Amino acid sequence: MTGATALRARPRTGGSAPGVRKRRGVLGRVPVLVWVFLAVPLAVELFWVFWPAFNSFSLSFTSWKGVGPAQPVGFANYERLFADPVFMTALRNNAIWVVGFGGLSVAGGLALAVALNRPGRGISIYRSAIYLPMVVSLAVTGLLWRVMYQPDGPIDAGLGVLGLDAWSRQWLADPDTALYAVLIAAVWRQVGYIMVLYLAGLKGVDPSLEEAAAVDGANAWQRFWRVVMPQLRGVNTVIFAVTVIDSLRTFDIVWAMTRGGPYNMTQLLSTYMFQQGFTLVNLGYGSAIAVVIFVLAVAFIITYLVRQSREEA
Repeated sequence: MTGATALRARPRTGGSAPGVRKRRGVLGRVPVLVWVFLAVPLAVELFWVFWPAFNSFSLSFTSWKGVGPAQPVGFANYERLFADPVFMTALRNNAIWVVGFGGLSVAGGLALAVALNRPGRGISIYRSAIYLPMVVSLAVTGLLWRVMYQPDGPIDAGLGVLGLDAWSRQWLADPDTALYAVLIAAVWRQVGYIMVLYLAGLKGVDPSLEEAAAVDGANAWQRFWRVVMPQLRGVNTVIFAVTVIDSLRTFDIVWAMTRGGPYNMTQLLSTYMFQQGFTLVNLGYGSAIAVVIFVLAVAFIITYLVRQSREEA
């Protein structure tokens, strides 16, 4: 073997592996300005979102009125939560809200998306009109529906026209109807947003699969449930996450319409957290409620994602 051949055959013992050099080369080719544009929003997110969230978690183990040092109390705030009847009412109302708000919004949005997912004269006008409430803030939506629910307001007047005067009542002052009255107002605003998400998903459905199912004798419902819905799995995941998060953080519309009344019957976890933290300035107890909201949202979403991943496996 010649010296040149031995040199070529000698294994490399130093230097970086080709894959490492390639990665470093790719990272090195990214301009510094790109890293700056990534670092600035990350710093803002850490400062305005993650740092306050961490502080809220640490405050939940203290008693603090906003002045002076916080007094550590361990798990006393969490123990107090489950002995608090108002918190238990808010927790029950949130369960009703998640089911009612999520179920009605998704069912209504899906039905509207299917009905309007076709070419036709004036279809875009209908879509815009249904989505229009979404561009109005929740506080303004609450004030609008508060006027509609007033005694002798538009809703009572409409019941009178239909001959249902006996159904008229003070909707927002009646403990039996106040929560559901606010729920209807929230669904009215949300259903247009869900419709737009489903419309986007329906645009990606393969029409040839529906045609093949129709040829095989499947009726309209079977084609929708067996062919269309499986193709909307990704959209359903997004809608589930958005709906659960919106349900647990709903605040504006309830506060604008009832402020948690009457007799705390429309109190949600978010409104009770605000009341404890900023009205009564009981920041430790309010932070404990915020932690409960966070844990519930994460638990709902993770459970759903795990179930979806098992179905796909």
